[in-house]
Amino acid sequence: MLDFSTYLTFLRSNGLSEFASEIAPVLEIALRELNNGDLAKWEKACASLPEIETSAINLGASAVSAEAAQHISQETLDALRENLMQLHPWRKGPFNLFSLHIDTEWRSDWKWDRLEKSISPLKGRRVLDVGCGNGYHCFRMVASGAQAVVGIDPFLLYVMQFLAVNKYFKCQSAAVLPLGIDDLPKSLPAFDSVFSMGVLYHRKNPLEHLEHLRSLLVDGGELILETIIVEDEFGDILEPKGRYAKMRNVWKIPSPTTCADWLREVGFRDVRVVDISKTSLDEQRSSEWMTFESLGDFLDKDDTSLTFEGYPAPIRAVFVATK
Repeated sequence: MLDFSTYLTFLRSNGLSEFASEIAPVLEIALRELNNGDLAKWEKACASLPEIETSAINLGASAVSAEAAQHISQETLDALRENLMQLHPWRKGPFNLFSLHIDTEWRSDWKWDRLEKSISPLKGRRVLDVGCGNGYHCFRMVASGAQAVVGIDPFLLYVMQFLAVNKYFKCQSAAVLPLGIDDLPKSLPAFDSVFSMGVLYHRKNPLEHLEHLRSLLVDGGELILETIIVEDEFGDILEPKGRYAKMRNVWKIPSPTTCADWLREVGFRDVRVVDISKTSLDEQRSSEWMTFESLGDFLDKDDTSLTFEGYPAPIRAVFVATK
């Protein structure tokens, strides 16, 4: 059975005792009520990962990497691949484990490159990453000097992926917990930086989401918000009827002006847009490690400026704001 008690100790030792006390009972309930038919398979895959001594770890590389201390047999590499493949699909990355390259659906390093120089330095900061997936960006945050990084994601598979790769990275400054944003306390300012990337448009009430994120920041803390936006010429807010780019639960896609207004409305200051980029077929695509449909399947086959449903294709913006 999964045990996250060491992560609660990690939080308490990094000045997050009150936060740890608040989430401990919620985490206990989440673990007790786990009812995923694949959990046994995932736990077996993690337990069966081969023991490999590392000589170098680079959490700041585009492909977060670990190097072996000595030559690895093909049999060991095959076992590594086989067990990691049991955790398919791999969406965030990439990773390099020894000579095994995990070519994930997203080039998450491109997103990091777009925002890294525009945010406050993370050195010594306590960071929350909401909807972190397998923790790829959590590792990059640690490499940038963060004191402690807490990632949360309600999808247990991604938590298992973090546990699998961290077997080799041995990162003790990051934790990924099987929780959603609604599981976190409100009005408990604990973090110096809060990241919410790819979450806002999945929230039925975006202002409530932004207020919750703000309540988790210390005074002077920084929010880094990445979201799909609609260009101003298409209106203030796009509210898809049904799916958007084949995604369920896409409620409201704001224009950059509207999103900035939302941030100010809930009390943020110094709001700025630091990047606007159209998501390309090179940044998000199917791969050996994510064999399901991806962006190319979500767009109009005859006009890639439109989604499958006829809406404007995904453009993502990064906002930075201060509490």
